[in-house]
Amino acid sequence: MEEKRTSKQCGGVLPFFIGVLASLIVGWWVFPQVIYSQKTQPIDFSHKVHVEGEGMDCESCHMFLEDGSFAGLPSNEKCAECHEDVLGESKAEEIYVTEYLQKGVEVPWLVYQYQPDNVYFSHMAHQGFECTDCHPDVGNSDTLPTYYENRISGYSKQTMKMWQCERCHAEVGTSNACYVCHK
Repeated sequence: MEEKRTSKQCGGVLPFFIGVLASLIVGWWVFPQVIYSQKTQPIDFSHKVHVEGEGMDCESCHMFLEDGSFAGLPSNEKCAECHEDVLGESKAEEIYVTEYLQKGVEVPWLVYQYQPDNVYFSHMAHQGFECTDCHPDVGNSDTLPTYYENRISGYSKQTMKMWQCERCHAEVGTSNACYVCHK
């Protein structure tokens, strides 16, 4: 009688492991494919050309307001300082100059790092850090990362998560109190 129990118990182990494996596949691969849509930026852009080729840094194009908040992506006015005309042989640059700059239309860039309205983040308070401590290292890339947008919330998958901020604050001994960032 003991042998029958053992074989019955073993017979339930295989379906259990198959169920766990199926759950992992659905949770890690299928569900993200369903909840996130992939979008591409309106124009191909090479940070590498600007960083390596022109010796620019993040602050050359990405400006901040006096209070340390992010002022947004570079405007046509900023880009026109160098790109009044097509300089190279890049099809993306030609599209930018002819379809956006010359027509006075700002590029509708998809923003990877979005802050909710109830959060205040000061880049100036984080001056001791490199941009790549929090943002992807696009300075060494000829292409922009794929933009993943949550179909339900509309948020970008690349947006910094609160746990990342909390971990860094704990490591450097800075307050993790909610009121520090949430206003």
